[in-house]
Amino acid sequence: MAGATDVGGGPIVGIDLGTTHSLVAVVEADGRPRLLRDEAGQALLPSIVALDDDGQLVVGAPAQAILARDPGRAAWSVKRLMGRAWADLKDQAAHLGHRVDAAASERVVQVRLGDSPRRYSAPELSAALLRALARRAEAALGQPVARAVVTVPAYFDDAQRQATRDAGRLAGLDVLRILNEPTAACLAYGLEGERAPEGTTVAVFDLGGGTFDVSVLRLEAGVFQVLATAGDTHLGGDDLDAALLAAWAPRLPTPADDLQRERLRRQVVAAKHALSERPAADLAFGGVNLTVTRAELEAAVAPVLARLEGPCRRALADARITPADLDHVLLVGGATRVPAVKRLVRDLFGRPGSDAVHPDEAVALGAAHQAHIMAGGRRDAVLLDVLPLSLGLESYGGGVSVVLPRNTPVPAIATDHYTTFVDDQTAVLVHVVQGERALAADNRSLARFRVPIPPRPAGATRLEVRFVVDANGLLSVTARDAETGTVREVEVKPTYGLTSDELDRLLADAQAHAEADAETRRLTEARAKAERVLAATDRGRASPAWASLGEEPRMAIEALSRNLRRALGGDDPDAIEALTKTLDKAAVPLAEAVVTAALRQGD
Repeated sequence: MAGATDVGGGPIVGIDLGTTHSLVAVVEADGRPRLLRDEAGQALLPSIVALDDDGQLVVGAPAQAILARDPGRAAWSVKRLMGRAWADLKDQAAHLGHRVDAAASERVVQVRLGDSPRRYSAPELSAALLRALARRAEAALGQPVARAVVTVPAYFDDAQRQATRDAGRLAGLDVLRILNEPTAACLAYGLEGERAPEGTTVAVFDLGGGTFDVSVLRLEAGVFQVLATAGDTHLGGDDLDAALLAAWAPRLPTPADDLQRERLRRQVVAAKHALSERPAADLAFGGVNLTVTRAELEAAVAPVLARLEGPCRRALADARITPADLDHVLLVGGATRVPAVKRLVRDLFGRPGSDAVHPDEAVALGAAHQAHIMAGGRRDAVLLDVLPLSLGLESYGGGVSVVLPRNTPVPAIATDHYTTFVDDQTAVLVHVVQGERALAADNRSLARFRVPIPPRPAGATRLEVRFVVDANGLLSVTARDAETGTVREVEVKPTYGLTSDELDRLLADAQAHAEADAETRRLTEARAKAERVLAATDRGRASPAWASLGEEPRMAIEALSRNLRRALGGDDPDAIEALTKTLDKAAVPLAEAVVTAALRQGD
């Protein structure tokens, strides 16, 4: 039976491509979303991919069975590999659910499954999951499915979003929209059953198997506006499991091989689930029966839970609200069932979290609503999402000129301008960066490209650089020479995406070094201006006009130039600024003489 998402060229489905489980949903003709289920009536598809005995990729329950008996032929938590290279993941290799081929993973992670000589990238493995969900949708709807809205963590960077789009393409799906998971959950909350009252402010706390996001949204007149977002793309239920393994494994027999290690992991996960319902649980492994308690669990995972606090406080601060301004806190993701997580939410936000929309289903249902909107099924809801990190250009002297600040609503368009600071330049290097630090070297480099220009005097060239971020959060940059019309354009596709550690470091460093960064920026800008004034003065001293000045002005300019060059070797912006200003003023008669001489020569 086809749903209302049939409008305009076939159904559009909503897909939650999750770390632990994935789901697909559609909106029916009556406007209500429905999760699509397999033949066994299951909506959750385990996000596991394995190689079967015939050398074919299988997903879901069959892959889960292979994982249980031959872990080397299966991969789980593939989402953590999206948009990553070995250099990004090698420190976490021991905790990944795969055998990563380090030698083949310089540019993109390659996973080994069994004895097959074939290596699989994360987009390929994710494509297998997407294909299975598309086939499920086709069986349920009775027609081909080729279009989808796919969700990602709000803190996914350009590389991770591009990898998700590539996975869709490999699966034969046109990914019409990459939707942030907290936004999807809020959309489901706002449009399900009784619509949320106008003027509602909501925090979405999304802790899944491998990622964590927190977003603050405002619901007003059908507009779902994201005010701020923060998170960690390497923090989730998997990290809770790793902490529990580290705490409980020393009290149990040591696993002898991959199969036993996988069995122990599954026992630990089962105990974690049980401890969400009762104060104690049994953990049996290798002939040893161990009783573990909720108190022991909470002690073991405390360092992991502590990492949730920073993004929550940052999101509130960026949204310029306090916990008292929130009307609701939505719990999304399976890990929010852990009592310690619920308690943390209550302590941080001053109110208990709500599971008004099922934590496992909210993201898929929201994706279905967005698919319905894109298909023209409803026109009374609009999403306004934001950038997680600032985008900018490296400026003269190594600073950063921010073009689009973090938490700017997307889609977004903005421009900045370059000029030259050296005579007769034949090209301008445009360097696009992402992050919150004052210097380009401290931020993430996204792209570099050159724009050829005709040789001209310094300052004569005017280069317009245009940033366009689409609704998926993907960036393209265009640079145009205003005089010649020469254009260079690049769709930013970083070789490596931002790791969660880098994301945390960019923001944490920005906060920890805010005052120092401001002083560094001031010093950098002072040096850049001083160098420009010195260069102009040197050109004047080398010209015939220099001789037309009296001895006293010449001596003053020379002395000031020497003093300014000495000051440039130090770290005192006040001294540099003062000397620059004085030299610039003293050199006015020289500049006037140069202009007069040029005019006479022209005559």
